[in-house]
Amino acid sequence: QVQLAESGGGLVQAGGSLRLSCAASGNVANIYANDWYRQAPGKQREMVATISADGRTNYGASVKDRFTISRDNAKNTVYLQMNSLKPEDTAVYYCHLQTRSVFGSTSDYWGQGTQVTVSS
Repeated sequence: QVQLAESGGGLVQAGGSLRLSCAASGNVANIYANDWYRQAPGKQREMVATISADGRTNYGASVKDRFTISRDNAKNTVYLQMNSLKPEDTAVYYCHLQTRSVFGSTSDYWGQGTQVTVSS
């Protein structure tokens, strides 16, 4: 089993920055990808950023060029640096980790979520 612990959320003014962290513990092996998702009230959960095991990154269109995902393998921690924040970035942000065994089976793990609120 893998446990994910998020931190770094909070209240920030528009134009400001926050950095989210997601620390993985437990049987952390065969990581396939780490992602950040977010869900605003009344909206579906959407992918914000993803980083593969080999370091390739991908971003949602609404955050590209403002957010940066990174990973510290030694600390089993993934970060989301969020700059130039907008009120529409307000949401609960969730950390997600997917592992893939040598046989191809996958497992998905989610953090508890951290609130990000951007005031105008």
